[in-house]
Amino acid sequence: MPTPLLWAGFIALILALLALDLGVFHRKAHAPTLAEALAWSGFWISLGLAFAGAVYFLYENNWIGVGLAFPVDVSGADASLAYVTGYILEKSLSLDNIFIIALIFSHFRIPLALQHRVLFWGVLGALVMRGAMIGAGAALIERFTWMTYVFGGLLIFTAARMLVAHHDTLEPDKSPVVRLARRMFPVTDGLREGHFVVSEGGRRMITPLLVVLLMVEATDLLFAVDSVPAIFAITSDPFLIYTSNVFAILGLRSLYFALAPLLSKFRFLKSSLVFVLAFVGVKMLLAHTEPISTPVSLSVILGILGVGVLASVAFPESGARLDRSHLEVELASLHVVTRGGAKRAVVLVLGGSLLVLGTFWLVLPGPGLLTVGVGLWLVGSQLVWARRLMRRVMGRKADVPDPPESAG
Repeated sequence: MPTPLLWAGFIALILALLALDLGVFHRKAHAPTLAEALAWSGFWISLGLAFAGAVYFLYENNWIGVGLAFPVDVSGADASLAYVTGYILEKSLSLDNIFIIALIFSHFRIPLALQHRVLFWGVLGALVMRGAMIGAGAALIERFTWMTYVFGGLLIFTAARMLVAHHDTLEPDKSPVVRLARRMFPVTDGLREGHFVVSEGGRRMITPLLVVLLMVEATDLLFAVDSVPAIFAITSDPFLIYTSNVFAILGLRSLYFALAPLLSKFRFLKSSLVFVLAFVGVKMLLAHTEPISTPVSLSVILGILGVGVLASVAFPESGARLDRSHLEVELASLHVVTRGGAKRAVVLVLGGSLLVLGTFWLVLPGPGLLTVGVGLWLVGSQLVWARRLMRRVMGRKADVPDPPESAG
């Protein structure tokens, strides 16, 4: 059972990462380029997957009592697999959230330079809300075993609702959250740089930026009603549930800037999410009679998502869209980069992710040496220091001239 010390340590780690993110790396508001968004997405994804190694050691060695009798003793391999499955599930479900957030920003005409600030505070609020919901859900399932059937039915209902829902009919101005905010507080007639609250004419006023933040928080709350029950189908351990949720949310901002203008091109991705939710709902309904193992669940989830992506690539939507919003145009402009720059960003992200995974696989079950080698080779193709390290590992001379295009 996770101890208060473990919870405190994890929360301190997340707060430190958020402080570095906003206070050091993103002190100045700006619109991230495609290369920057991809690099940060790769960093957060690598960090989230690397945490599976920490989960393995915590549960395998039962450090500070972790993994003992909740509800039965959990091995390191089982815990890390449950964490990775939950992480991938939450990450995939967040894609629909990204599309809704893009529509909200477009409706309120929030500049790209200010969107990162809104998303940062939105993520911070989401971490608190999901923590409360996970705690409540764990308590309900522990006390009432029949709650798994309730959650399973809720997920199947959500899947059916997503099948017929249309995002293009979203009307933020009619949202109860927006109406309540405007009724309780005076709202400025426009943005005030990056401020949420200002003082004008001797009275405190909120800006449209705060209204948008409230909308983003409300949207995440609605999606959490779907995604939080879904992960209870994977594990009932609140620590694994919360940590997988947290790491899936942390990279949401970078993933937004990287994928928001591209989601419309994956026309079958939404259908994939519908089937993922339906599968998880069925898994919860069968939990007490015909339980589906975590490896099978992970394979099914990855398979469904893979089919959706491949189908979107194989059967793209015909005809150009003439109703593109100004946000889509602005976001798409960030993706106009040189072919070489885009290639380098993708190779670095992929290589770095493989290096992190391979390093943990050196001590965990898995192809560690092969993964490290491939990751080092990919990074080495773009960075001189990595190429030299690779040549040292291979026993070759490392005195290689620095090519001008990748120096530094």
